[in-house]
Amino acid sequence: MFSFLKKKTDDGDAQSQSQSAARQAQPLAGASDGAGKEPGWKERLKNGLARTRSQLGGLFSRARIDDELLEELEATLLMADVGIEGTQYLLDELKKRVRQDKLESPAQLQTALTDILAGLLQPLESPLDLDAHKPFVIMLAGINGAGKTTSIGKLARHFQAQGKSVLLAAGDTFRAAAREQLMAWGERNDVAVIAQESGDPAAVVFDAINAARARGIDVVLADTAGRLPTQLHLMEEIAKIKRVIQKVDATAPHEVLLVLDANIGQNALAQLQAFDKALGVTGLIVTKLDGTAKGGVIAAIARQQPTGKPLALRYIGVGEGIEDLQPFAAREFASALFETNH
Repeated sequence: MFSFLKKKTDDGDAQSQSQSAARQAQPLAGASDGAGKEPGWKERLKNGLARTRSQLGGLFSRARIDDELLEELEATLLMADVGIEGTQYLLDELKKRVRQDKLESPAQLQTALTDILAGLLQPLESPLDLDAHKPFVIMLAGINGAGKTTSIGKLARHFQAQGKSVLLAAGDTFRAAAREQLMAWGERNDVAVIAQESGDPAAVVFDAINAARARGIDVVLADTAGRLPTQLHLMEEIAKIKRVIQKVDATAPHEVLLVLDANIGQNALAQLQAFDKALGVTGLIVTKLDGTAKGGVIAAIARQQPTGKPLALRYIGVGEGIEDLQPFAAREFASALFETNH
């Protein structure tokens, strides 16, 4: 029915980083959509996806559905890092919907695309069950700059809001300011931090889990040093941390979260594959969606599943505020991306 074009497609000063973390840890003044208050999560999500959504431009404001519109939509999805497989899937499903439902207007196409994307992303929506173990041990991994330590601070506040007690393990003993940054988050959240000025990161996490047991803590969040997937000796070190955790509790870690920076786009797939091989990743956090036009990478992850199994996208981040990291909801994300009301 339609023809489609095939397009080719560090370390910083400890004090300044600690102060930056303290500033980021300040809670937002409000979290509702009420007048005179800070925007609620749905509005912040919509605002955070503005760069990705802006690529759609006036596609859905045209007078009719034609080949030119669909070809531009294909190019736009590719530029948003939806990937070749993800883009082809969305377009194929869209063609079926146009034929079956006899869609005529771009507005109808927009609604249909939102539905299709939400369906594609639905398998990634899987909230954590923190009541399954006590303490519930969460290990975070990722490359330098992905936002691990900041995500830990935000998760601590999120879990506290659920009535859970939290303990932080400063397992990043490599980066100069990592311990100070995590301790700043701990101070802001009134959460204990187990840390050493130097030493074996596995020993820090080991001590943290034992401390959590002794204190009756609900959740342990273990930070780890950033590393590239190509740094095999460092990947082995992080695997050692996991083995040490299992010596304390054979069922732990109960969650291995890989933190991905949305700015890296398609490179996220390679990172996921490498970290999964070393650690057995169980869930993802995608950060910095507000700073990129590559938010479509979430669709690429959903379609390609480089780990060979449905992988939960636990949380997404759209800003620096402490409330700007929230559980992923497929329909909510798709509606915000394509600016629909359902």
